[in-house]
Amino acid sequence: MHSTTCKRLIAVVSSLAMVAALSACGDNIPSGALRGAKGRDTGISGEFHGAGASSQQGAVEAWIATYQGKNRNARIAYNPSGSGAGVSTFLTGAIAWAGTDAPLNDQQIELSKSICKSGSAFDVPVYVSPIAVIFNLKDISGQGKHLNMDAGVIARIFDGKITQWNDEAIKAENPKVDLPATPITVIHRSDKSGTTNNFTSYLKAAAPNDWGYEPQENWPVGVGQAAKGTDGVVSSIGQADGTIGYADLAKAGNFGTVAVRVGSDYVAPAADAAAKTVNASPLRPMPKGSKRVVVNVNYATNAAGDYPVVSSSYAVACPAYKDRQTGLFVREWLGYVLSDSGQKVAADNTGSAPLGGALTQKALKSIGAVQAK
Repeated sequence: MHSTTCKRLIAVVSSLAMVAALSACGDNIPSGALRGAKGRDTGISGEFHGAGASSQQGAVEAWIATYQGKNRNARIAYNPSGSGAGVSTFLTGAIAWAGTDAPLNDQQIELSKSICKSGSAFDVPVYVSPIAVIFNLKDISGQGKHLNMDAGVIARIFDGKITQWNDEAIKAENPKVDLPATPITVIHRSDKSGTTNNFTSYLKAAAPNDWGYEPQENWPVGVGQAAKGTDGVVSSIGQADGTIGYADLAKAGNFGTVAVRVGSDYVAPAADAAAKTVNASPLRPMPKGSKRVVVNVNYATNAAGDYPVVSSSYAVACPAYKDRQTGLFVREWLGYVLSDSGQKVAADNTGSAPLGGALTQKALKSIGAVQAK
């Protein structure tokens, strides 16, 4: 076996062993949780399906490839149908877990009681990534190239109030750039999207005087062109000069990106800057005994080096499953996803920001308590 592959497998085993140790020490975590962490085959077999956030697609594909290399009797598939569609499918009981960029709402939690063996579904963060405002502008855009914009300018563009690239507001923040009189075409998601929820959350928090809409998963403005999924948005941006949209940074490709004003500086989208924002944000208060771990992202941060347009993306699972193999799989699978090794795999393949510290430990505690009897 190639030495690089050997090192990767050793890293996976070592990291999973650490996860098992954390789980065994946590309150109410079964001592048998994450059995495969000790380097043995878990014995899990069968087909297991997930669906949801298209922003997670690259990370999930990388996780599947490495996990199935160790657990050859497990067959895993993920449909990047969008956060809303993924959670809706999960709530039918048709899939083992869902990915979402928007935390569960009260109605979804209530509905989940009918598909979980006991209790209600919970969500834990598994993937943190910058949401890039990407644009296609002849002679100006390109990989690694940025235009400076504050939150108010971004909000007015996406609300259809700034309609040309040489608008005085854009020129004022980019005095050394020869901006053309090209019309701006906004590209937004057509489907129910957690990325849209995070993006509109940023606009509402950082530019309340310029963005009069509440954060939501459905695009709230009748401006621009709609495209399905992250890939659809990126593809549409590539089809015409003057386009602008929003997507996970991993999908930004060769387009230009907006450096967002934070305090007195402009910060380009980057994994470490996104992680800095998330790690400094508080967790949402939860009732005693809740397994939910939800970050209240500080989209209006003024801290130096923060990148505030960020997606804190979640995995949705049941605390107990009606099918034993599914429960075992979810506990092992999400334990791997949250491990140092799993997070590194995601970072290496997508440029995401690895989770760590107290946030990971809280999420691991919830996953380690998933029942599979």
